[in-house]
Amino acid sequence: MQHLASYVYLIGYSFAIFVLISLGLAVIFGMMRVINLAQGEFLMLGAYVCVEAARAGLPLWLAIIAAGLAVGAFGIVVERLIIRFLYGRILDTLLATWGLSLFLVGGVTILYGPQSVSVGVTLGNFRLGDISYSGYSLIVIIAAVLLLIGTYALWRFTRFGLIVRGTMQNAGMASAMGINTGVVYMLTFGFGSALTGLAGALLVPIVGASPQLGLSYIAKAFITVISGGPLPLLGTSAASGLFGAIDGIVSYESSTVVSEVAVLLVAIVLLRMLPLGITGRLRRGL
Repeated sequence: MQHLASYVYLIGYSFAIFVLISLGLAVIFGMMRVINLAQGEFLMLGAYVCVEAARAGLPLWLAIIAAGLAVGAFGIVVERLIIRFLYGRILDTLLATWGLSLFLVGGVTILYGPQSVSVGVTLGNFRLGDISYSGYSLIVIIAAVLLLIGTYALWRFTRFGLIVRGTMQNAGMASAMGINTGVVYMLTFGFGSALTGLAGALLVPIVGASPQLGLSYIAKAFITVISGGPLPLLGTSAASGLFGAIDGIVSYESSTVVSEVAVLLVAIVLLRMLPLGITGRLRRGL
């Protein structure tokens, strides 16, 4: 029973991590088809804003919200100043966002140094048999599920979501119907950035904030979104569930290093068998 409970917890926690680091990318890359190589640095910025907000006296939950809003606003600025001129120009977008990534890492390193900073939580631990786990990790799991459900509900059941989906599928037709597609792209990019900032803030009490934080998660995020296929939210959820199960079980039986290798190998095999990703057949109607 202890092993089963540990498996369930670790799978749920790994699933939550994959959802958090991938959800913003599912919006920016999966929906908008923008390859943002600075996505990991948006995660890092969310972590540092959360640290600064907590140091200023805000409760942790308010600091997390403030981080999401701040990174969302920063994403809007980036979209207006850089990204909006590069839609449809993949190579130029790669170069521009890579340069932004280097700039952000260098700037944060100058301001804070290479060392890690963090914030503390007072939720204590809980035990599953002989093993003790952090109580805050349960908050992370709940937050990831709520963000996933909330994002799906926004795209599926609101007028804004309908406009966004229509614009991403056929911007010319949306524009002909009187929709300001520039504003839609701006808000969508900002929303994806805000989700990434929230993820970074939620991860701070666990992994801390450092200039290299984004590098630790960006590859996993891209692997998850690409493996999910052309239906961004459904595919990201399915890929997060698959990789979360593998990561949780292997890390319990072996180590986190082996679990990361296992996830990568499964992703390679998955994309070899399903080149269009998990939801590729659904998109094609097969």
